[in-house]
Amino acid sequence: MLAALKRKETYEHYFKTLKFSLYCITHPLDGFWDLSHEKRGSIAAANTILILVLAARIMKLQFTSFLFMKVYWPKINIFMYLASILFPLALWCVGNWGLTTLFDGKGRLSQVYMATCYGMTPYPLIQFPLIILSNVVTVQEGAFYYVLSAFSIIWSAILILAGMSQIHEYKMSKNLLFTVVTGFAMLVMVFILLLFFSMISSGVAYFISLGREILFRM
Repeated sequence: MLAALKRKETYEHYFKTLKFSLYCITHPLDGFWDLSHEKRGSIAAANTILILVLAARIMKLQFTSFLFMKVYWPKINIFMYLASILFPLALWCVGNWGLTTLFDGKGRLSQVYMATCYGMTPYPLIQFPLIILSNVVTVQEGAFYYVLSAFSIIWSAILILAGMSQIHEYKMSKNLLFTVVTGFAMLVMVFILLLFFSMISSGVAYFISLGREILFRM
């Protein structure tokens, strides 16, 4: 009985925190403040929003009318396509948290992740209806499709900025500065990762060639 009650409370908390994302997108300053300081958000809800974003991206490829999106499936790797979203997200969260920690940022890594995912809420909310819309409008009416599609991205970007400002307790000017610096930090991390994997690849290739040479001489 206690286990059932605990599961019920867990589900109720999950749905409550997921529903709170709708408040965040309409009241970003209050919403993102409560998200971190009043603990009205959850990692589970953030993961759900991220999954919806990924699902929207895949379904957009599959079901958007060819009038608005031409997809050549033999050249598309779904895993690489999803990684092109998840990898920058990971770099953003780590880079933003790492830099702001050094300059009196209040947000933890989990809060940066939550605020970023909650900020992406408008994307699936708008993109899913747009997939249907793309199949009923004509090319002449396509301007509505492109405007709404761009709006979903711009709205999400503004919300993420607002979220970072609230969880780190930065003024907007300082927040914008650290957003730009985070972009440079992401480039540096990519460079370091490429250098690391290049060294690993060279080392593995060296030992393989050395092993072949030993086997050949034996």
